[in-house]
Amino acid sequence: MAEKINCYENTNRLFDKAADILKLDDERRLLLKTPFRELRVEVPIRRDNGHLEIFIGYRVQHNGARGPMKGGLRYHHEVDIDEVRSLASLMTWKTALVNVPFGGAKGGITCNPHEMSATELERLTRRFTSRIGFAFGLQRDIPAPDVNTNPQIMAWIMDQYGQRYGHTPGVVTGKPVELGGSSGREAATGRGVSIITAAAARDFDIDLHEARVAIQGFGNVGSFAASFLEDQGAKIIAVSDASGAIFKKDGLDVHDLREYSAAKHSIEGYSNGESITNDELLELDCDILIPAALGGVITQENADRVKARMVVEAANSPITTIADAKLEERNVIVVPDILANVGGVTGSYFEWVQNVQVFNWEEEEFNQKLSRLLTNAYSDVVRLMKEKNVTMRTAAFMIAIERVAIAEGLRGGS
Repeated sequence: MAEKINCYENTNRLFDKAADILKLDDERRLLLKTPFRELRVEVPIRRDNGHLEIFIGYRVQHNGARGPMKGGLRYHHEVDIDEVRSLASLMTWKTALVNVPFGGAKGGITCNPHEMSATELERLTRRFTSRIGFAFGLQRDIPAPDVNTNPQIMAWIMDQYGQRYGHTPGVVTGKPVELGGSSGREAATGRGVSIITAAAARDFDIDLHEARVAIQGFGNVGSFAASFLEDQGAKIIAVSDASGAIFKKDGLDVHDLREYSAAKHSIEGYSNGESITNDELLELDCDILIPAALGGVITQENADRVKARMVVEAANSPITTIADAKLEERNVIVVPDILANVGGVTGSYFEWVQNVQVFNWEEEEFNQKLSRLLTNAYSDVVRLMKEKNVTMRTAAFMIAIERVAIAEGLRGGS
């Protein structure tokens, strides 16, 4: 029987597992799990052919006890409220885990951006912002890029928001440097994945030099992670995108592949490697597997065929609950998403701080601060994992939940 995947229920099961150990009472659990606000809006736009089409957009603000709510905005044909709720919740725990003063939010529009022109995407983004912008704000809710969104889309949001509320660069992060973005932000998630992966490899006796790494997803996160890991001596034996995967036993030339992908907007047709499927990539004989695309790719159907010694969740929720248990039974090390990909929101925090201060940092300072915060978060997780004899995922959730619970308690009113 195929595993039925409900993203939000999956996230809440992870929450409850950690909350059980923390001995949180039912009322506190209910308060921490329930989203603060959920928005669903219709987004009508005129397509280039003159026809009217209505898209559906979402924004879920999960929790703001520790500060303004923060989270990405994705454009994908499978976006729904369940997925957005789950991702908003994960953002609450991510920001708490890395200990930046944000809460969690997430948004999305159900669309296929690959079938839309640049002008259609701009109209879609501006109309969505005009419908939902009242919920955004420098001290309220700050969007950022996510799946199929980028600095240009953030620029359109910033401009549309500014037309009504005044020039506010810090209302979004991940925007172009020329409009108040931060040097280092574009690569922050992928750099963070490499920082956490290197630390975990060291602690779990995987020699990163010559380690065989397979990465599912070669977008912003996967491509930067591949580059940074290759720089540290890792052998990137496979990568993939929506068109399929490329495998080379002796290691791909990541720099060359990134240039090819940038020119072709795909890795399809790349000749310096063997074509395989995305499913085959997940089951390759490798030391480290990094799912860096969408969620739910490692399930009860394929978990037993995962041969990697370590799985690093660069994507959000790439491993289902049943699959996670199967990997744990087989002693496969899993570095959870709320730790592995936290470089993105940390970088967004740095950009927001610079916007608030109206003072720009050098990229070197950005990267040094990023490395320090992520290394501290990783050390906190490993320390608690050993102390409580729990998985890295459970330890990460315990730290995050406790921090948010303390903030809620200090605020009072419930």
